[in-house]
Parts: sequence; C-alpha cells; structure tokens
Amino acid sequence: MATVRAASSPAAPAPSAAPEPRAVRLWTLAFGAFLGLALLKFPNPALLDHLVTPPANGWEWALSSWPLRYAFVPLLVLLVTGAGLARRATGAGRAVWLPLAWLAWVGLSALAAASGERPWSGLTLLHHAAGVVCFYLGLLVAGRTRGPWWFLAGLLAAMAVVCLAGWQQHFGGLEETRRYFYAYTYPNLTEVNPDQLKRINSNRIFGTLFYPNSLAGAVLLLTPALLGGLADARKTFTPGARTLLLLGLGVAAAGCLVWSGSKTGWLLALGLGLLVLLRWPLARTLKIALVAVVLLAGLAGFAARYAGFFHKGASSVVARFDYWRAGLTMVGERPLFGAGPGLFGAGYKRLKPPEAEMAQLAHNDYLQQAADSGLPAATLFAGLVAGVLWRGRRLWRHPGWLEWGAWLGLLALAAQSLVEFGFMVPATAWCWFGLAGWLWRRTLPDG
Repeated sequence: MATVRAASSPAAPAPSAAPEPRAVRLWTLAFGAFLGLALLKFPNPALLDHLVTPPANGWEWALSSWPLRYAFVPLLVLLVTGAGLARRATGAGRAVWLPLAWLAWVGLSALAAASGERPWSGLTLLHHAAGVVCFYLGLLVAGRTRGPWWFLAGLLAAMAVVCLAGWQQHFGGLEETRRYFYAYTYPNLTEVNPDQLKRINSNRIFGTLFYPNSLAGAVLLLTPALLGGLADARKTFTPGARTLLLLGLGVAAAGCLVWSGSKTGWLLALGLGLLVLLRWPLARTLKIALVAVVLLAGLAGFAARYAGFFHKGASSVVARFDYWRAGLTMVGERPLFGAGPGLFGAGYKRLKPPEAEMAQLAHNDYLQQAADSGLPAATLFAGLVAGVLWRGRRLWRHPGWLEWGAWLGLLALAAQSLVEFGFMVPATAWCWFGLAGWLWRRTLPDG
C-alpha cells in the first residue's frame, strides 16, 4: 500500500527564513477549495446566469450548477479574512496593477452602457471583479505558502470530479440523459431550443462544465500544474504512489480532452507536449527524434479523428468568422467604451447574417473585451495576460515541474481564448486568475 510522507516540493523557490503562519496555510486550503468549487458549480457564463435555477433539493445541490450569486458570499469571506493575512509582494513589478486598471475600465464601460442593459453588464462586471480578487488573493496570500498542496489540493479534488463526470458521460451517461429527455421532457416542451436539441444529440462530453470546449479549457489549464506538482512530490509520496497518481490523472484528463471533441484543445495539448519534450533533459538527438514522432503522430491522429468535420465544411469555424466580423464592426462603432460588459450578443443579433446562428459570445476573449468595453479594456486585458506569461518566462530553466506546469496551463487557456470564451466562464476564469496570482508570487525572491 502506498505510504504518504510530509509534504514539500523541490520545485518551489528558495523559502524565506520564517515559516508562514498556520492560518495562512488553512486559508490557502480554503481558497483552493473555493476555486475547485467554481470548477464544479459555476460553469455558466455570467450573462447566461438567468437561465440557472436555484437548487431545490439535495440532489440538485449535489448535481446541478448554482446561480452565480452563490459564489460571492464565500469569496467575500475569503477576501475579508485574507486581508489580515496578506503581505506585500516585494519586487512584483508595475504590471501587477494591470488587473485593477482593466477592471476599472470595464466598470466605466458598464456605466456607459444603455440603461436597459446595465443589469447584464453589472453581472458580467461582478464576474470580472471576482477574477481580479482571485488574482490578488493568490498573489498576496496563497502564494506565501511554501507547500504547494495547500493550494492545489482543492483543485486536484475538483479535477478528479470533473474527469469522473466526463468518463461517466462517455460510458453511457449521455445516452441515458438523451433517453430521459425524449421520453419525459421533449413531449412537454411548447418551444424547442435548437441549441439544447443539438447538445442533447451530441456525443461530446462536457463534465461539470458549460459545454465541451469549456471542459477542454479546464483540462488544459489545470492538468499541467497538477501533474507537475505530483512529479515534484518525491518527499510526499512513494515512487509507486506517485507513478499511480500521475498515470491516473494523465489518462483521465487525456480521455476527457479527446472525448470533448475540441479541435483546438487537441492541437494545444500537442503543443504543450512538445514544449515538455523540449524542456526534458535528454540528449539532443533523442529529443529531436521524440519531438518529430510526437508531432507527426499528433497531427495524424487529429487528421484521422476530424476529417469528417472538415469534409462537412467545418461549420463552427465558419461561424466564428461571422462572430469576429461582427465584433470588429462593433469595435469600430464604439471604440472607447464598447457596448457594455457581456453585451456582444446584442450587437451580434443586429449585425449577423440572416442565415447565421445566434451567439452571445465572440468566441475570442480579446475581441470580446474590445467589443464589450472598448479598445482600452482590450489592451489592458491583453497586457495583463501577457504580463503573467512574461513573468513566467524564467521558469524554463527552473528545476522541477510544478511552477513550469502552472505556467503551461496559463499559457494554454490564454491561447485557447483566441477562439473560445474561457475568461467569460467563472469556472475557468477564476481558476486562471487565482493560479496566475499564486504563480506570480512564487517567482519572487520571497515566494
């Protein structure tokens, strides 16, 4: 049976002389658990929160998503209690203020939005504010803990539940849901939502997330950090236990990524794998050979799996170009403050081709910011993402895999957001911001 020893990580930066107080560790454990809860219970974009019904019984509390307002009380408690535990991040640099600057401009955009649309803008603004709070809590409090598993434990537990849900859906869960829908729900509908019908008839899994590509984003964001943490946990687990955990998480996450049917997710996972091989301490000739084999195998697998999709015309790719053309038009109409946070859909309804399907999101988070809140917001948002990624550039030569894995996950979601809306989904956005703040602190001398 596997044995467990005292937790530590050889990948962590050199610790400061004084250990962090026990209260900081317990708070960090609670913060990681909150982010894990977001992954399980807050998977819907804020602007669609009105479609989420409050749970009415124990089963719904356990199995259904929750209205976004349920997240704000525990986050407020974490903010208030964390304020007393926060310590200045010396040497963090000026870029650390970019999240606040971006949020301030989004707030101005919400005020400038049409009065009838302000409730929707306000909820999206609260969602973005929660993400910024998560960043600074990660930077000023959670990043102080030298033992990484105080922060990662809740995320690992949540990721296990996400993968379990995804595997259950693949092995019969989706078919069971489909049969129930057509037997009991469909006959009583007075109006059929085409999007709902399309989702019911699809075999793409989504775990606990909003839709399949969101699941792929969560897997890409969190799996590298969790695998890196397990790889570095030589003093925490025996070799056998560590290998078992690495294989279990890796296989579970890979299955979810493949069965989600995300084309971008497949290509990004391939890119991350190549980066891992390039960093691996191997002989140059062997490394080049492995990179070539993995690249060819990954592209061949992609072509084989999705040949039918492209043969049929790649409708989702074509639809994205419709979204982006409309988004650029909206930016041209209101370049300073945009339409208002979360209001891309209102503009798209007016600008879309008659035959195009309706969409509430731009499927590009950077363009979404420009259309929603103006070019200044988009510039600040892109700057904060770039600042986080630039901060982690030094981790390439860092010993161990934890911090570098976390950086890979942040890079993956930032890249996926060029064609998706991960930053509009609390489950992935809040985890990204919290992980970014935590990693930023760990790159500092006192991290």
